[in-house]
Amino acid sequence: MKYIEFKVHASRQGIEQVTALFLTKGIDQVSIRDPEDISDIMEEKQEYEWDYVNDELKEELEREPEISAYFEDTPENRELVQQLKIAVMMLKSRELEGIYGWDVDFGRLYAEDILIDDEAWKDKWKENFKPVRITEHLVVKPTWEDYEASDGDKVIEIDPGMAFGTGTHETTSLCLRLMEKYIGNAEAGKVLDVGCGSGILSIAAAVMGCEQVLAVDIDEDAVRTAEENIRINGVADTVQAVQGDLIKGIDFKADMIVANLMAELVVMLSESAMAHMKKGGIFISSGILTEKRDMAVEAIKKAGFKIEEVVEDGEWCAVAARA
Repeated sequence: MKYIEFKVHASRQGIEQVTALFLTKGIDQVSIRDPEDISDIMEEKQEYEWDYVNDELKEELEREPEISAYFEDTPENRELVQQLKIAVMMLKSRELEGIYGWDVDFGRLYAEDILIDDEAWKDKWKENFKPVRITEHLVVKPTWEDYEASDGDKVIEIDPGMAFGTGTHETTSLCLRLMEKYIGNAEAGKVLDVGCGSGILSIAAAVMGCEQVLAVDIDEDAVRTAEENIRINGVADTVQAVQGDLIKGIDFKADMIVANLMAELVVMLSESAMAHMKKGGIFISSGILTEKRDMAVEAIKKAGFKIEEVVEDGEWCAVAARA
């Protein structure tokens, strides 16, 4: 099977804008290649105790950041790629007009599409997914990587397939941190994960000690991926994955609802979330750009929730609210 790699060359300042653009088009799984990440690590030379950097790594430092998304090669997706190219050009045009301020530089914003085969796609995105510590005790690792756990570590194994959720994106890590905090306060026996993607939040809830977890996603492939990850992590007795549109028709009263979605979907979900929440329960929502923070917060408050806290990471924020 053939896949299309849609790649945008940007500056580090442009990474969040391009990622946000993808998200507005419903594309929530991207690969980011940012040489500055390597530079940040190199600045910690004493901590990592190296004294040699090979030429290949030096060349990598000189590259500009790249944001890539992958699509099955179909007529519909070829049309989507053309729409994305136009959207990227419009983003560059708005930048040049000063809409984002005159001190910003999103880089070239050069977009290209490359046809690759299935095996190349699999190898490509796997290069960017390594074990990562999300919180003091929670570690997320891909199924194909080895990891030596420290005392107290809770390790989640994930193979995201075509579904969103590796734990590395700010929206997911924000959710996980808030979940650990509130579950640690013994506030979640039953958890409802809306838009579960790879199932990472549901699995985390089970690993953190929740008694019953229902994972819901509108995408049939995402549900299959979540089911496989649930099996891999040995939590099938606790977590069930089902297909559904948000929580329409779902008969489940939760102590905690988690939703890593776009701000607009969080707004849509808020009112029905209250109807599926036990009194005093916690609603954690993420996937919200900071520029849309007020919109999401107001919708959550309007639904009857009390805002406990809003946490931010870069251009993204997550909200914890109490029923």
